[in-house]
Amino acid sequence: MPKTALVAGGAGFVGSHLCEELLNRGYRVVAVDNFITGAAKNVAHLVGNENFTLLEIDAETAEQIDETFDLVMHFASPASPPRYLAHPIETLHAGSTVTEALLNVARRDGARFILASTSEVYGDPHVHPQVEEYWGNVSSTGPRSVYDEAKRYAEAITFAYRRYYETNTGVVRLFNTYGPRMDPDDGRAIPAFAKAALANVPIPLHGDGSQTRSLCYVDDQVAGILLLAASDEPGPINIGNPHEQSLLEIAELVIELAGSTSTIELHPRPVDDPERRQPDITKAQTLLGWNPRVDVHEGLARTIAWFTDN
Repeated sequence: MPKTALVAGGAGFVGSHLCEELLNRGYRVVAVDNFITGAAKNVAHLVGNENFTLLEIDAETAEQIDETFDLVMHFASPASPPRYLAHPIETLHAGSTVTEALLNVARRDGARFILASTSEVYGDPHVHPQVEEYWGNVSSTGPRSVYDEAKRYAEAITFAYRRYYETNTGVVRLFNTYGPRMDPDDGRAIPAFAKAALANVPIPLHGDGSQTRSLCYVDDQVAGILLLAASDEPGPINIGNPHEQSLLEIAELVIELAGSTSTIELHPRPVDDPERRQPDITKAQTLLGWNPRVDVHEGLARTIAWFTDN
């Protein structure tokens, strides 16, 4: 019998790519999503696969699913600032009650559990590049805290289940994932830049553009996540591309690749927006044998082509 995976947030951006790759690897996949930010169109091409099931439920009720799982993957959370600010309570629940419910499924079935954490646990970092041992510089009361602290709590309860119940858990910290199936209206930099560039209207850039990000193409992210899933490593492990760029450089590259006439329009910078993002991926390299393969020019070209077609 093929192994069975539960992917919470399976109709989301990263979750849908995970479902697709797990099916390619011979898994039966049960995806759950309440469609707060996920979209059925992201997995529409998978629905005809006899090994794929999509359930429109809240992942908090996952213990009621009549299946036994070998792998439980928690990718159920709003991830862009406009979306988690619009759904603050649901975002906090995604890190707390949903994480606990999915951990209970993994504990019940003896499954491997993978938590999608984030570079946002580092906050506006005082350590650069960010290593997993860094505890972070995060506001617990600011507007972004509903996401940042939800992920920090999710990590804490995941490690508590590992220590207390000996649940087989792994935590991955994702850095600035981008690629096809991103929501063009979710407010993150790449879809916002691409949408504006393709319409030849001014690109909205928050701040002066000097703040940096390290972009990791979704195929590389999925490969790293599944290497962690196939291991017994507890993490946390950074999965991201260490190629650091300013947001201004990224915006200019999007304009170039899109063949756009757009200009760049500066807007006020959001509260608690991190100044720099760059993962130290030594652990991913040494423990998982993982390195990103898709450079930013190729990845952005693929992403812009997808936005053009969709």
